[in-house]
Amino acid sequence: MRILLVWCINAASLLLLPMIMPAVHVASFGTALVVAVVLGLLNAVLRPVLIVLTLPINLLTLGLFILVINGLMFWLAANFLEGFSVSNFGWAIGAALLYSLVSWALSSLLMPSSRPVQRGRP
Repeated sequence: MRILLVWCINAASLLLLPMIMPAVHVASFGTALVVAVVLGLLNAVLRPVLIVLTLPINLLTLGLFILVINGLMFWLAANFLEGFSVSNFGWAIGAALLYSLVSWALSSLLMPSSRPVQRGRP
């Protein structure tokens, strides 16, 4: 159940992006659902490989190059899917950053914390 909620939250985040960034276009909620799955798969499979391959530059930039990798994942998804587009790679980096922030904010608002409640000692 939790994975379905996260999937819908990510799709809703994708639908909010064109309202904030005019360089991003998402055709419909169905497209946003597909893009959320594709982004999840790209981040699960390709992103760890790219992080390992670019480890020296990540160390030199103190981890800021990961923003470029996130933008690349976003740009790849936009190039592969119909109904989802990003103007250029620079906008993809900004959109990926904004997407993660909006997704995090919506997740923190809509999903209860998984941490147990600590009570005082009896």
